Parts: sequence; structure tokens; C-alpha cells
Amino acid sequence: MLEPLDRPLTSSWGPVLTGIVVGILAPVLVRLGNPGNMGICVACFTRDIAGALGLHRAGVVQYLRPEILGLLLGSFGASLLFREYRPRSGSAPVVRFFLGFFAMIGALIFLGCPWRAYLRLSGGDLTALGGIAGLLAGIGLGIGFLWNGFNLGRAHPSTRASGYVMPLITVGLLALLVAAPLMGRTPDGDATGPIFFSLKGPGAQHAPLLVALGVGLLVGWMGQRSRFCTVGAFRDLMMLKDPHLFRGIAALIVAAAVTNLALGQFHLGTTGQPVAHTNHLWNFLGMVLSGLAFTLAGGCPGRQFILSGEGDGDSAVFVLGMLVGAAAAHNFTLASSGKGPTPYVLGAWIVGMLFCLAVGFLNRRENV
Repeated sequence: MLEPLDRPLTSSWGPVLTGIVVGILAPVLVRLGNPGNMGICVACFTRDIAGALGLHRAGVVQYLRPEILGLLLGSFGASLLFREYRPRSGSAPVVRFFLGFFAMIGALIFLGCPWRAYLRLSGGDLTALGGIAGLLAGIGLGIGFLWNGFNLGRAHPSTRASGYVMPLITVGLLALLVAAPLMGRTPDGDATGPIFFSLKGPGAQHAPLLVALGVGLLVGWMGQRSRFCTVGAFRDLMMLKDPHLFRGIAALIVAAAVTNLALGQFHLGTTGQPVAHTNHLWNFLGMVLSGLAFTLAGGCPGRQFILSGEGDGDSAVFVLGMLVGAAAAHNFTLASSGKGPTPYVLGAWIVGMLFCLAVGFLNRRENV
């Protein structure tokens, strides 16, 4: 019964349809309460989830974002229904964990993932251009390694039950979001935790729970069916001359720009942009690191969550690396703010780049 509705998503125009839906719904989520130009940001929202779990204590970015929970569950549902739920794992898990870790470090220097980079541009934020340029440079570096035989190895089939771990964890987080239990006490005696909620800042800005969850479920479903990926788009365009994923990015940018204009949310310029800074060099360098890590891992952060939902244990390890990376970025004062990057980012960026470059050089076929 669903096959006629599914056929457009699995066609070459599937990424375009997904990009249009993301481009329309992300600005709508901003209108309904999400932070500016952050209708759907996989990196920022993963950072908020890390804060909600108490992995960092930056009080302004703590919220169990239902968009991310929906993204994984939507993919899980689609993969089950269309018989694409295939649990597999075992391809360099520790390496993938740290690729996720350093991808998040770079994203939080820039203040956004590839999805948000395009959404920021679609809202008129010209500081996103430096980040997008850095993303392309990082993807280009990763493609250089792919052309020279880079490979993290083949994942192997695993038990069907192993693929249920990430969806079950996600359901548990959703239950905690709804219940909001207060089981601890602050030094002042106020009830708190184990789940933390921001009272101010970006973490306190969110669309209604059911709306945000519904958007996440829809995008996760469509992304799973269309293979939408903002990093794979440029990889396929550069390596295979295949533009079908790239058309999805173009559709996202155009749809988001039109929606922002219609909602009065388009503000062209570099200053005063929400949750962004004007240090163009670090916008560029942060996304060079992220783009390289995403390419070596095989997909953008949204794609990693979607693959986790369909049973890919390697992507799940990457996602967990992102979660820990988000915690480290705030605990070690590496995450940028609207004022710009912190004084400590250079060392972390160098370590991250050395790690990613070493992974690229040491995992070529002639070294296996």
C-alpha cells in the first residue's frame, strides 16, 4: 500500500523532496520556538542532549531535543517497514568513535553541523560561508584519501537484537523527556536531575514537543528512504560526477530561504546573527576538521543518526563519539559562543586534525 508513496523518495528525486521538507520545516520550528537559524542542527542538538544528561554543565544548552530522537526512530520505523533493517558492525569502532568526537569539536567551533551551515545561509547569515568553505575543504581532503585507497574495513552482519539498542535508548530518552523526573538536589536544596533543562539560552528555546518529535520522525523516515546526506552529496559529485544527492542540498537552501523570507526570518549580514560568531578563520578551520572526519566516517551527522536507526552499529559508535565530544567541548572550554572561539581551541583542533590525517594515511589498502 505504501509503495506508490515511497517510490518518489527512492527515486533520483528523493533527496530533493527531503531537502524541500527540511528546508520548509526547519524555519517553521524556529518560528515555533527553536533557536534562530537552528530549526534542525544535528550537532547542536546532540550537544544539548549531552547537557540534558549531565555530561556537561553548560546550563544554557541542556535539553533532550525530540527532533534528534525522532530522526533515529523515524529511520528505524522506515527500515523495518521496507525490510532494510540490517544490523551490522565491526568496522574500526574505536576509530569511528574518535572521528565522531573530533567532528563534534570542529562543529562546535563553528557552531553548527552541515545542516545548520546551510540553514544559517538560508536565513541570511553570511558568516556561514566560511564554515561551508571549510566543510568543502575538509570533504576534499577526505576524498583525497578515498582516491588513494582509504578504507576502514567492511562491517559484518550482527544479531537482529543488537540493532535494537539505539532505538531502545532513544525511546528511554523520550520517556525521560516527557516525565522530567527530579531525583537529585542542588546545594540550595532545589530538586534537580537526572535530566537537566535549560532555564535560559538556546537550550530553553524549543518548539512544542509533539511538533518537534513529529518533524524528526518525518525527516528520519524520508532521510532513510532517500539516502539524504549533506557530505555524501559533495563526495558523490566530486568522485562520481553524480549530482542527485547534491540536488537535495540545493533544494534545502532554496526552500529554507523562501520559507524564512515568508516568515520574516531572513536577515542578511554578518553581525548580530543568532548563535553565530564572526571569526571567519575559525568558522573555516572548525568545519575543515568536521568535514574531514565526516568524510572518513562515511556521512554527515544526520546520516549517521539515520544509519544508527537502521541497525548500523558503526554509525552508532560515531554518534556516541559525537555525544562525548560535545561534553568534552564544553567541559574543556572548547565550544565557541556568540563572542567567538575560546583561547583553547587551537590545541584541540591540531590534535583532531593530526588524528584524522593519521587515520586517512594509515588506513589505505597498502597499509592493511
